[in-house]
Amino acid sequence: MDLSLPASPVPAPQHLAAAPTRRSIRELPDELISQIAAGEVVERPASVVRELVDNALDAGATQIQVKLMAGGVRAIVIEDDGLGIPVDELPLALKRHATSKIRSLDDLESVATMGFRGEALAAISSVAEMALLSRCEGAAHAHRLDARSGELAPAARSRGTSIEVRELFFSTPARRKFLKTDATELAHCMEAVRRHALARPDVGFTVWHEGKLVEQWRIASSEQRLSDVLGAEFLAVSRAVFSERGPLRVYGRAGLPEAARSRADMQYVYVNGRFVRDKLIAHGIRSAYEDVLHGHRQPSYVLFIEIAPDRVDVNVHPTKIEVRFRDGREIHQQVRYAVQDALALSRSAAAENLEPSPAEQAQQAIAAAASVPGYRPSPGNPPAWFAQTPSAQANEPAAGYANPPSANSWRPPIGQGAQASLGLAEVATLYGQAEFNPQARPDPAVPLQQALPQHDWPLGRAIAQIQGVYVLAENAQGLIIVDMHAAHERVVYERLKASLGAAAIESQPLLIPITFAATAQEIAAAEAHAATLERLGMDVAPLSAKVLAVRARPAALAGGDVVDLVRSVLAELAQFDASHAIERAQHEILATMACHGAVRANRQLTLEEMNGLLRDMERTERADQCNHGRPTWRQLTMRELDALFLRGR
Repeated sequence: MDLSLPASPVPAPQHLAAAPTRRSIRELPDELISQIAAGEVVERPASVVRELVDNALDAGATQIQVKLMAGGVRAIVIEDDGLGIPVDELPLALKRHATSKIRSLDDLESVATMGFRGEALAAISSVAEMALLSRCEGAAHAHRLDARSGELAPAARSRGTSIEVRELFFSTPARRKFLKTDATELAHCMEAVRRHALARPDVGFTVWHEGKLVEQWRIASSEQRLSDVLGAEFLAVSRAVFSERGPLRVYGRAGLPEAARSRADMQYVYVNGRFVRDKLIAHGIRSAYEDVLHGHRQPSYVLFIEIAPDRVDVNVHPTKIEVRFRDGREIHQQVRYAVQDALALSRSAAAENLEPSPAEQAQQAIAAAASVPGYRPSPGNPPAWFAQTPSAQANEPAAGYANPPSANSWRPPIGQGAQASLGLAEVATLYGQAEFNPQARPDPAVPLQQALPQHDWPLGRAIAQIQGVYVLAENAQGLIIVDMHAAHERVVYERLKASLGAAAIESQPLLIPITFAATAQEIAAAEAHAATLERLGMDVAPLSAKVLAVRARPAALAGGDVVDLVRSVLAELAQFDASHAIERAQHEILATMACHGAVRANRQLTLEEMNGLLRDMERTERADQCNHGRPTWRQLTMRELDALFLRGR
């Protein structure tokens, strides 16, 4: 007896159910063409705000008002005091690809305005109800144009333009369903205005929602605008960035590693005043934080890149948020080293420069001028709040791309001459020495209190050690607490980086090769960069079409994950230039060597050894963080200590 059930047919997917039928080729109607274009330009209300504020800035506005209803879904009104649009050009402004920004291909290749495509107004009017109200200087009155009916009528307003957008996506209800809550859409609109406000402190911005004032940024100095938009605390926990080489200038502020955030919500990059998201620039900035950022924390920064317009293509994305550089490697390297220079000088070393240099005095003069409301720095000078740090003065020769500034500007401790590039044996000897070699030993005949006056040393004088882990020191501000292993690890690591130079990493052959499954890109990178891998102490070769074999590894990583290291190096080689991959892999290996060579916890140090460590920290770049991004020392001021014990209350 057959008890099996009859097999039920499996229905074919719906999109494969019917055979396709041929359709004739036809031209799309203009309205549908505009709606398709709107899908590229207008994603949400914030997209409309961004495009219309761009136009207002191009018109020379000094005051821009943004009025929103229901997060911008029901209404968006942008008002400016710019040049205005002549009455005979109002109908033309609504046509697709009609613009006053460019006239020829030469203009397109050197765009200097925020907008240039002439698509924004036409795209917006195809998915929303829109009206233009504008008046030029000298006109008797303003005119209002209804985008849907084409009706043109006189209106009242001062010089400038008002653009009203109502019921966004009313003609495409399916797209309206994808919008979020009013609060979410309002937040996106606020972020769009915030990006413009950071770049243009010479323009006042006001944002209203449901008839209530939400935010207002008055015309101010660059420093004040930065403080108003991102908060005064950002200025306190960030360093000035400045680098100028040929036609390329990078300036801004980079947040200290200790102020890193869990989210990448305070990262602003501008190219010729335009906010962009660029993977190349983001990687360059992240590379500058490699040695000082802890875990998956995200740095905060505001960076401006000024470059000749013909060296950057802004016409690569409908929303203009992406750009393409003619020489991407040049941008990557300069951004990386500019941020790296700003982060290199530790707070303790910076405190030694009590007398301002001539360059700093010039920057102070700029800052004094910038305090006047309405001040706008000339194109030839960065804003005052981007003043150069002592470690990156404009009159100092810039380091070449082949040599990182961190290696070129490393300074040996007092009493020790600059070391020549060491061979691998000398490097191994150096990192293997766990004993301190204090360079500033006090004279035994002089009491320690007199030999190390606390006002002479930013990190003060050592007074004790706690549980073999922390060093306590006293300076003019109060109490310093130092994690001795983390601090010594940074000192050794920076010394290793400066000493290695162009030498190759020592290699250790493996008795049994380590094999792992590899992608086609990894195999291609291993074959193309065999010499680079050999310089890094790695012998990697294809074993088959899908397997790589590691026959030698760096001698310093006897207990490390070789496969993970090889994969990361191959990924760097495939995406970026070989010199960057070499440097990054070398630093990763040297960081491991420094960790093993640094003094361990639970070791008792003498006062001389503690003071020697403090002096080395004061003269070491990035001494505020260990190689893993953890802080190496903390300051407790007398006021904070008094508060702990309720003194003065």
